[in-house]
Amino acid sequence: MFSNKLTQLLGIQYPIIQGGMAGVSESKLVSAVSNAGGLGVIGTGFFPSSWLEEEIKKTKELTDKPFGVNLFMRNPGVTELVKTIVKYQVPVVFTGGGNPLPIFSYLQAAGIKAIPVVALARLAKKMEDSGADAVVAEGLESGGHIGESTTFCLIPQARALLKEIPLIAAGGIYDGKTAAAAFLLGADGIQMGTRFLASKECQVHENYKKAVISATDENIVVLARFTGYPVRVIENELAKKNKELEEKNPFPEEVKAERFAGTKGGENIEAFPLLAGLSAGGIREIKSCQEIIEEIMKDAKEAIEKAAQNI
Repeated sequence: MFSNKLTQLLGIQYPIIQGGMAGVSESKLVSAVSNAGGLGVIGTGFFPSSWLEEEIKKTKELTDKPFGVNLFMRNPGVTELVKTIVKYQVPVVFTGGGNPLPIFSYLQAAGIKAIPVVALARLAKKMEDSGADAVVAEGLESGGHIGESTTFCLIPQARALLKEIPLIAAGGIYDGKTAAAAFLLGADGIQMGTRFLASKECQVHENYKKAVISATDENIVVLARFTGYPVRVIENELAKKNKELEEKNPFPEEVKAERFAGTKGGENIEAFPLLAGLSAGGIREIKSCQEIIEEIMKDAKEAIEKAAQNI
């Protein structure tokens, strides 16, 4: 049922992409997702090419399945990261946090698929016209840095504009029903970050995972809107301090981007940013990546079949 042009494009069993979370999605999680039939994605953030090279090597030791790399385009070392990706022939690159068009030709020349993450339907169409192999349309429900459009509105609007390439839905997807909704809205696949945070293989501290499964829709907040780079996190002491700073009407430069950089953190989860999407409010168990993926596919199939019967 879920074999489609996205699974064929990426050579994967299920149309499930693990979001490239900097400081979170490293070799252990990435390989577990890929081994379970999805596509694991290394999140590079501001890390250097030497770090990426080691993570690619580790991932290749743990899986013979396809996996990808997410490039944060504001990383000043992105050129070296691309060279590393080409050197090791990583099959697919996701991009975010800036304009990916300058690197498209290099990826295409190396036979590497380019999949940008965008927050506007107009940009999804622009990426297709510029040669992207697929596109991720990410709603504001997602964790980390967010846009302004909801997944519910963004996906069908992007679908209406795209002609050929697969569309991947992201933001607020964490179980079979939300996955089914994305498919019914026109997506060819889904991307999840927060759901994989709360997985057994994720390398973040267990206290971070517990914060995810304990979160509710009331304590998942957006910070730093006035900087132009809003970020969604689970509220903790760091978030509260930042909110107090924002109330003093600071200059955007006073709110340092580093404080929201992805990190595994440590035992004290009050001292680092707990990036997470609104989907955390519906996640209540820590499961293996295999369990997560198989359960979502089973429940999504049942939800779609039930919806068809009720129409």
